[in-house]
Amino acid sequence: MSLTTLYDGGSAAKLQYQVDTGGGLVFKVMAYDNGVSTQSKGDLSSLLYNGVQYADASRGSQLNSGFDFLYSNVSAVDVQAQMISSSGAATSASTANGGVVSGGAYVKITVTVLSANGGVLKHYYMARSGEPRIYMGTYFTEEPDTLNLVRFILRVPIAALSRGGPAGLPGGLASNGSWPQDLRGTDTTVEASDVFGFSSGTASAGQTRSKHYSNMRLKDWQYFGGLNSTSSVGLWFYRDNNEGNSGGPFYRSLLNQITATNNELTYIVNYGEGQTEAFRMGVLNSYTLMFTAGGAPSAPDTSWFSVMALDGYVAPSGRGTVAGVGLSGTDPNYSYTVGFSSSTAQYWASANLANNGFFKSTGMRPGAYTLTVYKNELAVYTGSVTVTAGGTTTLNTLAINADPSAKAALWRIGNWDGTPAEFLNGGRLTTMHPTDVRMSNWVPATFVVGTSSAASGFPAYQWKDVNNARVIQFTLTSAQVQNLTLRIGTTADFNGARPQITVNNNSWTSAIPTAPPKGSRNLTVGTYRGVNRLYSFDIPSTALVAGTNTVTVNVVSGTSGTAYLSPALSYDAVDLIVTP
Repeated sequence: MSLTTLYDGGSAAKLQYQVDTGGGLVFKVMAYDNGVSTQSKGDLSSLLYNGVQYADASRGSQLNSGFDFLYSNVSAVDVQAQMISSSGAATSASTANGGVVSGGAYVKITVTVLSANGGVLKHYYMARSGEPRIYMGTYFTEEPDTLNLVRFILRVPIAALSRGGPAGLPGGLASNGSWPQDLRGTDTTVEASDVFGFSSGTASAGQTRSKHYSNMRLKDWQYFGGLNSTSSVGLWFYRDNNEGNSGGPFYRSLLNQITATNNELTYIVNYGEGQTEAFRMGVLNSYTLMFTAGGAPSAPDTSWFSVMALDGYVAPSGRGTVAGVGLSGTDPNYSYTVGFSSSTAQYWASANLANNGFFKSTGMRPGAYTLTVYKNELAVYTGSVTVTAGGTTTLNTLAINADPSAKAALWRIGNWDGTPAEFLNGGRLTTMHPTDVRMSNWVPATFVVGTSSAASGFPAYQWKDVNNARVIQFTLTSAQVQNLTLRIGTTADFNGARPQITVNNNSWTSAIPTAPPKGSRNLTVGTYRGVNRLYSFDIPSTALVAGTNTVTVNVVSGTSGTAYLSPALSYDAVDLIVTP
């Protein structure tokens, strides 16, 4: 393993640090600014694996849009490189001995940016002797404000990495033999400047592609990446426990984009699109860029981080565990996740229903957490727990107490599980645009309780300008004509959308609920995951009749918008219960 100080073109003003891991990987980090945002100080400028270049030097591989564009009115960037011994002794890069430093166990290159407000961001590139990997860590005390996100983008020449990942991974190969984020061959713009399609006359006519459709629930993936043309080389980002991200276990975001020139792998540290909570600061977010011989990567060992003097690092000895005896009141048809969140960290663990719902979350930073039990993605219990360093907090059985399904319903459309998966088009929402030719018609006929099915008769999404005024027809006996409550559960909303109902051709109309906070695009860019909301409408008995009744659900909002960018909501379930 070696760390070499180089000068581009022999110019002392153009400093680069080159690391040879001794494992077939040689990479360079720029320590000067080349005058363009795609080639800036701190960029990963070269990624040579077994003689093949996996970094597009013309575009740069970098944090956000370059380290010199993280904070407003700040362009200064500092880059330092060190060889680290197995015990943690550091030797700085030097021009002595031909600029070569060797003999250590690890290399650490630190990129530092200070905001005008005194905030600090440090990004670490690290290598371990003999491994074809770059271990990265990003720590910050203030959110970068130029883009209001933190991400590392690796731009790989398409000739070197021409394929996406296999099926089952984020952005993995779809059943039609394509990758949902592969833009090659698209020739029309569907939405904004990031959703594209194929025009008529092409093999994929009417289909859509976008980087946004490479998403997957965070708890369901550990790594993502791509392959070369022969699948003999794989390049992957392997994530840590994601404690410093925001959005919880079900958060979805873009991860990959394939174009005619590059295969772009984007590791998200935090991201505002579809976000449901505040960003977290002061955490070391670690992730590993790994080469393999085409197979799946194995979990990286990061125990040696303990000798690397990394800001925000918390050793295993400084962490704690929460163990729960079990859960009661669960439904065996669903999986349950126990989430933990605080202002500084997030964690989750799966509950083992075969063992009474036992759960265990390890490696947690000390502090007080909100504990939430999810039935699939719906919060059905909320409590609190405190984690101590080196200790295990044991919890007695938690009784589920907030599952809407526990209330008997006269009828129910969908399932109370926090997702629209069981509705019309519910299985396609995350990998294509609503206008995609593979989607079923978004405007089904009147939903008839007892005859229609959610999968074919009730849309997963409802837009004010596309498929508004959804009608539900149902029958009541004379004994059932009493004060009833219609409950509507939503998983996300766009542009202030909320439901309003009318009963029996406007014989009774509900009030308009308070508008939810507005957020970013969500439904059209592959995520239904927002804030689950439950709206209850108390219908007086005088508005109902024995026999056939109808309820019309309208999306209302004071915000304008057209077609699939008009105010909209995503359904979780709709049911009718006796008013409590």
